[in-house]
Amino acid sequence: MIEPLNLPKFDWDAPTSLGELLNHVLEIQHFPTELAKVISTIQESQWDLSYREGGWSIKQIVHHLADSHMNAYVRTKHIITQDQSQIQPYDENAWASSLDADFHHEASYLILLGLHQKWSLLLLESLKDAANQLVKTLEHPESGRQVSLSDLIRHYAWHGTHHLEQIKYALTVNN
Repeated sequence: MIEPLNLPKFDWDAPTSLGELLNHVLEIQHFPTELAKVISTIQESQWDLSYREGGWSIKQIVHHLADSHMNAYVRTKHIITQDQSQIQPYDENAWASSLDADFHHEASYLILLGLHQKWSLLLLESLKDAANQLVKTLEHPESGRQVSLSDLIRHYAWHGTHHLEQIKYALTVNN
């Protein structure tokens, strides 16, 4: 019997040093390269594999990463450049099953590649003004949580790794 995938949940309350945040920004910056290493090995017949019964397919995960990280980039820009009080939520399951969810995965990978280049530069710049930028927050209306730029950096470094592990696991358990 194959063991279920048991990945750690994100800890919103974990304390983080400036050095750790820099490492997380670098993880975000290098994520498209790490994703490319994995998806370059996928055969056409494997894109519809899932890491668990009823879970998203590998293709849906790649599209979700582009969708989610685009939203994170916009949230980052809002925190840094605007006096906006709330995060704009979106229904990730509805997005994962929308018409473009069956589109070729390459489009979402290319989005991630360009997006992460821009996003990591924006985040690195925000670390230079850490005292002002990292503590700015937006409220997530669904959870009521105040999400800081520091939280966003940590969360999306975790998020990329989390879904990359799901893809690797789907390839392993279905091999």
